[in-house]
Amino acid sequence: MLPLSMVQSGEVVQVVNIRAGWGLQRRLADLGLTPGVRVKVINSQGRGPVVLDLRGSRLALGHGVAHKIMVR
Repeated sequence: MLPLSMVQSGEVVQVVNIRAGWGLQRRLADLGLTPGVRVKVINSQGRGPVVLDLRGSRLALGHGVAHKIMVR
């Protein structure tokens, strides 16, 4: 397992755990980002947001939030 913020662009990973408070977990769940879902990392380079392809939609997360999402 590693944080989503450490995944290279182009990789497909599965969310294992979200190590965040209840409020952030709920907000991410409302966006469809829950344990077990597979996402493709579109961009994780530089200081910009981590951009994901989540079920055909693009989702941008800050590096702090992405660091709390554990994937494999």
